[in-house]
Amino acid sequence: MADITDIKNILYTEKTLGLQESGVVVIQASPKMTKNALKQVLKEYFGIVPLRINSLRMEGKVKRFRGREGQRNDFKKFYVKLPEGVSLESKEG
Repeated sequence: MADITDIKNILYTEKTLGLQESGVVVIQASPKMTKNALKQVLKEYFGIVPLRINSLRMEGKVKRFRGREGQRNDFKKFYVKLPEGVSLESKEG
């Protein structure tokens, strides 16, 4: 079962800020999280029922760190369509 700790962060880039104007929030989460688990976390911790959730699996890039080859972590990206006038802020209590 997924938990709120599986959500790593909310992405704020030039592209995602443009999407936020149309009510879509981009969330970076662990690769094991599913759409249903994310929906349940949003409902439980934020009191939000999303209209639509699309997911995208991102594989970590291979990079060089001080001459040694390494790999960034894999993650999932979720595009969450929120109802009008709703923002992602945690509930009080």
